[in-house]
Amino acid sequence: MKHGLVLGKFYPPHAGHHHLVRTALAACEELTVLVCASSVESVPLSDRIAWMREEHPGARVIGAIDDVRMDLTDPAIWDAHMAVFRAAVPEPVDVVFTSETYGDELARRFGAAHVAVDPARGAHPVSGTAVRADPAAHWDHLAGPVRAALARRVVVVGAESTGTTTMARALAEHYRARGGVWASTRWVPEYGRLFSERKLAELRETRPGADWPEVVFTPDDFPLIATRQNADEEAAARLGSPVLFCDTDSFATGIWHERYIGGRHPEVEDVAGRVRHDLWLLTDHDGVAFEDDGLRDGEHLRPWMTGRFRAELARTGRPFRTLTGPHEERLATAVAAVDALLAEGWNFTDPLPERR
Repeated sequence: MKHGLVLGKFYPPHAGHHHLVRTALAACEELTVLVCASSVESVPLSDRIAWMREEHPGARVIGAIDDVRMDLTDPAIWDAHMAVFRAAVPEPVDVVFTSETYGDELARRFGAAHVAVDPARGAHPVSGTAVRADPAAHWDHLAGPVRAALARRVVVVGAESTGTTTMARALAEHYRARGGVWASTRWVPEYGRLFSERKLAELRETRPGADWPEVVFTPDDFPLIATRQNADEEAAARLGSPVLFCDTDSFATGIWHERYIGGRHPEVEDVAGRVRHDLWLLTDHDGVAFEDDGLRDGEHLRPWMTGRFRAELARTGRPFRTLTGPHEERLATAVAAVDALLAEGWNFTDPLPERR
């Protein structure tokens, strides 16, 4: 078969969709995947196209806005849909692949053969409706790009030696212990610390015995740190559970720029705006002893940094909770806040109603 077509909402894409596309790819010389989204749906068409292109580089993935309601009994409605489909795919179609009851009629209207692929959903018992209703319950049916888009990202921020790493690690361990889909919960280390370790190591190559206060940062260092932090988060979110914990983030990199250089860095703020986070946990410095681990020298700046984090979180409208008291109390506060976030669900808007 020369030119095949797979058509769907992919709202969002799941394992059943990918099985359909892979089956079609194996049977055709060329395959077009047409992603149809309506204006009322909450996942942008551009995102769905990008996700499908990443998973299926051998297919031609294109998109169209289709705001025509579906009624399988109404020829006029079929005609309206076909006008959208034909505008997007004007080339001759030899075969249409679907898992739907309307597959025969869709193929007839394209003048093509129809291949039904797992219409009983035996290979992958999942649907877009089920995923939208409860993504966590169907997490194993989602590919990396969709997981990264849906994972709730929780960031732990705070001044030096206030327990951000300890908290991020403890939260990941807490949710992993719940088992099931949560067993793959991850936490993302602070890239700025690794960057700092390398800075000190490079200095000691030329000046053995150099100490941390002798390390010099430049403004150009901070966009690099922020960009790498975003990349590390993205990689972890693709492999983890419905929640991801981050030991600082690119937003926090802007505060560290203030601490070492002074002032805000527009490029860092731009990088921070490219990634979505859902909740910030601010570790207060009060009651936490300062530990000099060889990469710290700012005990006297901790109150100022705590204040700056709090002020910037509030100014930018980022939802946050402040963690105070001993570790056990802080962890309990953090878990309660994360559980409340997860209980909110994902709030997909409903697609246009269908009449079958």
